[in-house]
Amino acid sequence: MFPSQDSNNQAADPSKLYVGNLSYSVGEEELKDVFAEYGNVEECKLITDFRTGRSKGFAFVKFATVEDATKAMEQLNEQEVQGRKLFIKVAQPPRPREDRGFRGGDRGNDRGGDRGGDRRGGYNRGR
Repeated sequence: MFPSQDSNNQAADPSKLYVGNLSYSVGEEELKDVFAEYGNVEECKLITDFRTGRSKGFAFVKFATVEDATKAMEQLNEQEVQGRKLFIKVAQPPRPREDRGFRGGDRGNDRGGDRGGDRRGGYNRGR
């Protein structure tokens, strides 16, 4: 098993797995227990919505060794946990966010400078 690479040439960590199609009711401890049958789980991170705290239905599981991760992926991929078939693959490194540019400041309300026209009075141009 060779580490895959993304467009930034960052190698994926083959000991870290992406686990998708999780039941929203699965907790981190339960998930860790399922994967611990295949080796030493160093980290189990269930991804949740930061506003609601509700599971987004996927997680990342990091094993101590690539061999343990490979064994877990081979044995658990498409197996059911709480009535849902797991989708497991080697996790890819996060993609850098696109620079969206400066998002603050002027909103187009030009309040300064000359607004044009002769409405200010003062100098009479012969009108």
